[in-house]
Amino acid sequence: MNTNLSINGQRHSLDIEPETPLLWVLRDELGLTGTKFGCGVASCGACTVEVDGVATRSCVMPIMALEGKSIRTIEAEPDRITAALQAAWIEQQVPQCGYCQSGMIMAAASLLRAKPRPTDADIDTNISNICRCGTYQRIRAGIHLAAAQLNGASA
Repeated sequence: MNTNLSINGQRHSLDIEPETPLLWVLRDELGLTGTKFGCGVASCGACTVEVDGVATRSCVMPIMALEGKSIRTIEAEPDRITAALQAAWIEQQVPQCGYCQSGMIMAAASLLRAKPRPTDADIDTNISNICRCGTYQRIRAGIHLAAAQLNGASA
């Protein structure tokens, strides 16, 4: 089946089975390997991308549900929010192994689009991604730092 997808601002026409998960289209068909495979059941969040600005687990999202939607991966040109998050991640030394970080940044970007000034409770509720290294305090600090910078406050 021919499917048209908008990924990182580029149109892609793919002849692929409609139930194929987005993760495998990104990695195997388009070579966008920044989105990681973790669990395959939408639990860990390593595969998180944004679909129309909403954090979405790509390992269980069939491409047939994505026609006409805008998909953004970690490889996208950084916008204001993802650039602030990436800078905050470096400043706060968030990653250890780094495997979950692309999904974590995409989930954090989605949160900041919806809630520009998230509380700790907002972060805990909305960032359900798993970090096997346990850097949750640094992740929270990074999100708060990015939010402060985006909102013109000194961190």
